[in-house]
Amino acid sequence: MPLAAPIGSGMGVQNPSNLRIMREQLPDATIIVDAGVGVPSDAAIAMELGADAILMNTAIAEAGDAAQMATAMKLAVEAGHLGYLAGRMPKRLYASASSPIAGAIK
Repeated sequence: MPLAAPIGSGMGVQNPSNLRIMREQLPDATIIVDAGVGVPSDAAIAMELGADAILMNTAIAEAGDAAQMATAMKLAVEAGHLGYLAGRMPKRLYASASSPIAGAIK
């Protein structure tokens, strides 16, 4: 169970390479991020990097509206997991148009 950041800090995933390396080196392991998630985007990022689950307390317990934050976290985890399964587009150092040229009005 890797830490995204220190427990209760809400700092998010501080070293995304660690999670990517763990997933690559341990493809069959269950990876649960157990600390550091503060906002839904942190949860989505952890899941996009290949985590299987996230344990969280402080982000929800200390939110202004705990029920609303719990719902947001659930949706972020689901979105991040689906993104991981779908597979991201490759990163490029240059622009690359994805719209077809054929059929364009001249």
